[in-house]
Amino acid sequence: MRRGAALLAAFLLTACGLQPLYSGGGSGPVAQTLRSVSIAPIQGRAGWLVRTALEDRLGAAGTGTAARYRLEIQLDDDITGFGIRSDDAVTRERRTLRARYRLVEADKGTVVLDATAGSDVGIDVVASEYATVAAEQTALERLSKEVADQIVTRVALYASRTGGAR
Repeated sequence: MRRGAALLAAFLLTACGLQPLYSGGGSGPVAQTLRSVSIAPIQGRAGWLVRTALEDRLGAAGTGTAARYRLEIQLDDDITGFGIRSDDAVTRERRTLRARYRLVEADKGTVVLDATAGSDVGIDVVASEYATVAAEQTALERLSKEVADQIVTRVALYASRTGGAR
């Protein structure tokens, strides 16, 4: 019975025009486009983390594929204290990572996608300064991956709408 329901659901989804974003797998047009994106240098530790996460998700441009696009990213990494005690000590922080990114056609210099991505996370401030700093770093690592996922998803959607690789 479950198999029949799954087949019916697949039929209904294709009948309404929905199709998988990564159809064709690694040789599909979206995957080929993602592999053709180079990433411009990004400032700071957060920049290194976001760039590394993007390279993991996009694949390395230039390994057999010429870079057709360049991804330019500006980051805003902020830690804000809140949850103030009566002695003015901060008990909670919020770390926010925002990215403004542009996808540029490498040969023409034309901006084809200009968007933002971002996420935030709460951090408990504890008596141990080491533990708080470690929590802040862990939060940055997690936020970097989330922002990279958002960017890759948006670039993939752009590639699927424009027909992927030329």
